[in-house]
Amino acid sequence: MTSDPLDLLALDDELSRSERDTRDRVRALVDEHVRPHVGRWYADGVFPLDLVPRLAEAGLLGMHLQGHGCAGRSAVEYGLAMAELEAGDSGIRTFVSVQGSLAMSAIAKHGSPEQQDRWLPRMAAGDAVGCFALTEPTAGSDPAAMRTTATRVGDEWVLSGRKRWIGLASIADVAVVWARTSDEGADDGRGGAGRVRGFLVPTSTPGFTATPIEPKLSLRASVQCDVVLDDVRLPADAILPHHPGLAGPFACLDEARYGIAWGASGAARDCLDAALRHAGDRVQFGRPLAAFQLTQAKLVDMALEVARAQLLALRLGRLKDAGRLEAHMISAGKLANVRSAIEVARSARTVLGGDGITLEHSPMRHAANLESVRTYEGTDEVHTLILGRHLTGHQAFR
Repeated sequence: MTSDPLDLLALDDELSRSERDTRDRVRALVDEHVRPHVGRWYADGVFPLDLVPRLAEAGLLGMHLQGHGCAGRSAVEYGLAMAELEAGDSGIRTFVSVQGSLAMSAIAKHGSPEQQDRWLPRMAAGDAVGCFALTEPTAGSDPAAMRTTATRVGDEWVLSGRKRWIGLASIADVAVVWARTSDEGADDGRGGAGRVRGFLVPTSTPGFTATPIEPKLSLRASVQCDVVLDDVRLPADAILPHHPGLAGPFACLDEARYGIAWGASGAARDCLDAALRHAGDRVQFGRPLAAFQLTQAKLVDMALEVARAQLLALRLGRLKDAGRLEAHMISAGKLANVRSAIEVARSARTVLGGDGITLEHSPMRHAANLESVRTYEGTDEVHTLILGRHLTGHQAFR
């Protein structure tokens, strides 16, 4: 019998020593530097910028990337780290995802050697923050409908448009902006006009404005912004030279979605832990809540969902490390694990009773955060249709 009730199926046995060490190291970081403060951060609606150097020192920024000061860890180690960060708070895991899986991955996958040398070492060290500007006010689940344009004028690109729900934009040093190239002006020689291309935009560039979206009821210990690009002028070499088209941002989104599948399992585990501890300590009608049948039924249902989410995340990680992970598999993980985590959070809150609505306990905070997580990087509906397309061969998006 496993001695850890949170490890229902003894999944520790499936992890290598290096993987367990990574998990335990990130868990200790969260216990020391996140848990004591996250309730206040959430209540005040602030992201703790002083946490960034600690995340960098732990090798968590771009930790799955190779070279340029990145840790180069395995997909499973990266996933385990995301689970521990989200057990602390979705907002903290979101920072690491946006920085590493979106902004840094875009530069690593699609950038020139000069762009990589300029930005990746600084971002891995936490000396520069990046954001990933894809979503628009009228183009959320349908990025092909984006209206932001990039026009070649002489030796410059001129970007105009609006983006919405852009994580970290107001604290970022560089934005990876996706825009549709205009028919005006010369082409860059690597793709036709009208294609979606990525651009590196230093946020100090005139015409770039990022405004935090407030008030929010979710992801309060995080930053999401409206971005305006008002004739932002960039040098010709600001364009990411590789992979024109939507395949560029989608490759980065898959990296983030993979991390979310792990992160959601961590949030669910933290909710189960909170419910178990409370049920063991809280005495009603002369005995602890944990001794009542209805409470045990809730705890069992939660434990099964947590174990299933952990198994699914680990399977995705092993496939990714083997080079066999496909997009529909990532959709399955993101859809199933976030859906399960929300139900676990809600059930855990009921075990906590009235105390469960306070920030002293994590489940209601997790439940609110997970409503954002289920929406970004592909809604439930989008991932359902991705899986439907895989099963039937029919495209049902349009």
